[in-house]
Amino acid sequence: MPADPPRGYAKGRAKRREILDQAMSLFGEAGYRGASLRVIATRCGISHTGLLHHFPTKEALLLAVLEHRDDVDDEWLSLGGATGVERLRRFAELAALNSGRRGIVELFSVVSTEATAADHPAHRYFVRRYENSVAGAQRTYEQVRQEGALRAGIAPDAAGRQLIALMDGLQVQWLLSDCATDMAGVLRAHIEAQLTVEF
Repeated sequence: MPADPPRGYAKGRAKRREILDQAMSLFGEAGYRGASLRVIATRCGISHTGLLHHFPTKEALLLAVLEHRDDVDDEWLSLGGATGVERLRRFAELAALNSGRRGIVELFSVVSTEATAADHPAHRYFVRRYENSVAGAQRTYEQVRQEGALRAGIAPDAAGRQLIALMDGLQVQWLLSDCATDMAGVLRAHIEAQLTVEF
């Protein structure tokens, strides 16, 4: 009798998700350079070799963690089918959430800067990520405009690009100020100034 592929596949996916969660947590605590694959494997209850079966290099795990972080953030932004003004509120709430995960914010900021080099292993990932992030923010502002909540003279295309730039720039300021910069407060004030409704 053949083995049950769905069960094995589901088990493998669950273990991969656990590795990503633990890696994201450890990268957040110790940073990318300070995190050890062996420690991550121990936290997951598997051997170092077992972890390498899922992610053959630390670099591969890094890229998977970055994608996982985006997936988690996208789930948060889309929770309850949020669109328009409600989705803009989610962006501000996401900035507040980021203030509780310095290691991940630092990891993202450092790697995104390094990845501007075309030969960096994460270059294509960040090119794609920014294309998607900007396009998503632009769609959100277009929804806000359709809701009649966008101030006159605010162009959704420009506003979407500015929002992503502001969020990432605030993360750098927050890191350099030893977490003193109020990322969520600055972002809320910026968005509120663009709207005709209470934010």
